[in-house]
Amino acid sequence: QRWLASPQNAEVSRVFVGFCQRCHDEQEMLHRMLRVDHAGEYGANRIYAGQMAVLGRSRTGPVIQEMWDHEKQHLEKFNEILAENRVRPTALLPFWNITGFLLGASTALLGKEGAMACTVAVEESISEHYNSQIRALMEKDPERYTELLQVIKEFRDDEMDHHDTALEHDAESLPGYWFLKNAVQLGCKAAIYISQRV
Repeated sequence: QRWLASPQNAEVSRVFVGFCQRCHDEQEMLHRMLRVDHAGEYGANRIYAGQMAVLGRSRTGPVIQEMWDHEKQHLEKFNEILAENRVRPTALLPFWNITGFLLGASTALLGKEGAMACTVAVEESISEHYNSQIRALMEKDPERYTELLQVIKEFRDDEMDHHDTALEHDAESLPGYWFLKNAVQLGCKAAIYISQRV
């Protein structure tokens, strides 16, 4: 109390409290980012698992498997990053486990075009989300987050490759393509919002 009595000491205290608050806010931002990225890669894995359950033995199977293999690598990396930074995963993983698989399987039941339409929608959403994170980290401190930025950029590029692959495999020829795409992307936005917070 005596120490805080002088104007100079009170100012130092305010600066210190402000600094601590900024550190806390930045840590919370980072935790939300990592939590939702992990949830997204987990969900993508389950979607591809659902697609493979239906189309694994079809001509499209190897294409889906290759994209799924990339997602497995992404998920493994985010498992490591979460552990290193002591970030808890979203509490909704059991829910995303079921809904991701059902989304993948149900769209695959529409045929190759349905699975690819789902892939376009999901990968476009994830790519846009990664781009927004890249912008946020660049604004905060690009040098401090160099390694994380490299990971996110690499994964973003993989997601865009999947998006383009799905378009090359007739995603847009699905009847009701735009309706399905918009519905899936609306679900992705909701999943991102919820996974950041729960």
